[in-house]
Amino acid sequence: MNKNSIDAYKIIPLLLLILSAATAHAQSPGFRDHSLITAFPDSEIIEMSFEEDTNYRIVLGGLSRSGGAVIPDDSRRVRGDLTRINYEISLEFSGDEVYEFYNEMISGEAYSELFRCSGRACGSSNYWANDIFKNRILYGPERNQHFVAFSVQTENELEVLASLYIITRGNRRVYAYFEIIEEGGSANPPTIIDTQELAESLAQRGSIIIPNISFDAADRLNPDSELATLVSLFASNPELRVYLVAHLQGEQGLESLLGRSRNRAASLRRALISAGIDPSRVDAQGIGPLSPLSALCEGDDCAERVEMVLQ
Repeated sequence: MNKNSIDAYKIIPLLLLILSAATAHAQSPGFRDHSLITAFPDSEIIEMSFEEDTNYRIVLGGLSRSGGAVIPDDSRRVRGDLTRINYEISLEFSGDEVYEFYNEMISGEAYSELFRCSGRACGSSNYWANDIFKNRILYGPERNQHFVAFSVQTENELEVLASLYIITRGNRRVYAYFEIIEEGGSANPPTIIDTQELAESLAQRGSIIIPNISFDAADRLNPDSELATLVSLFASNPELRVYLVAHLQGEQGLESLLGRSRNRAASLRRALISAGIDPSRVDAQGIGPLSPLSALCEGDDCAERVEMVLQ
């Protein structure tokens, strides 16, 4: 990697944090990046899980096998909420480039390195993949691996521990795998939505509240809204045709709220069309404060919801 390439990677994390709408990586349906981790450009989340209140051991040293078990030279036990995220990287990039990218992230003021190793110094990739992470997709040649354990100081002064394992498999596929443990509970648990369950709810009820979308002060869809689940819903149900019905309550007059809610529905419709959805399958409507209650709310604040209603 030449100096210009390295310099480019040094500024990417900052740009991604400031301009999250411009991140050039994909999110699989229902998956969302962790707030403390910057996604590598041209990466895709292929696996994600969340485990609440678990007893977790973070590895802080080399690995060896003793009595049939793989034992780290040093480790630390933590109880908290565990998030696992596995990114697959575009074939255009090498594992070393991904490692350089995350080195820059971990060098930030909020991060503290706890342990690292690379290549054969990390030991057997089989140990890491099958014994430590229990994920066989992470197995590859020992020379192609990197591991970093680090901590992150959050805004509320809580320490979050995390580990990163980067592997380039024999087929050249590169994976960046994170385990993030948050003592005292996750401030923002990841949203993992089952598209099939969403489709079944829509079929049974005739309408659903669209999850994980929000709008800015100008009633435009926020760039961090999760459209992947909706796109997947349309893709797996080719006959699906819906109304996007935006609701909005407030102190403004009726005409203003009606107009703003129509703008929100139209903004969501445009985003879905840009994502490849046939325009004839989505119709945008805004009814402002005219339907303040919904059986779908179940105690949540429904003042600014958008419902998907079967046509």
